[in-house]
Amino acid sequence: MTDDMVHLRDEILAMRKVRGSLMSDLQKDTKSRKKAITHLCSHFGHARAKMAKQTKHERLTFMDNLKHSVGALRKEMTDDLVGARKAWAGKN
Repeated sequence: MTDDMVHLRDEILAMRKVRGSLMSDLQKDTKSRKKAITHLCSHFGHARAKMAKQTKHERLTFMDNLKHSVGALRKEMTDDLVGARKAWAGKN
């Protein structure tokens, strides 16, 4: 029975050592994951800011082109109306 008790004690000590090692590994992994997540969030923030800047530039360019296109169409329409009025008035 003494041998059994010694064997049980040795197993308990071995399990404590394994548990301690596991807890240590978990703490190291947790620190590593926190660092990786912080880096990832920072990367996302930079990528989002860059994307926002790029899409803003694209929107402004689109709006500028749209203004020019609409302006040209309005001038063309005005010229057509002036020509139509002259034609109806017989001034052509």
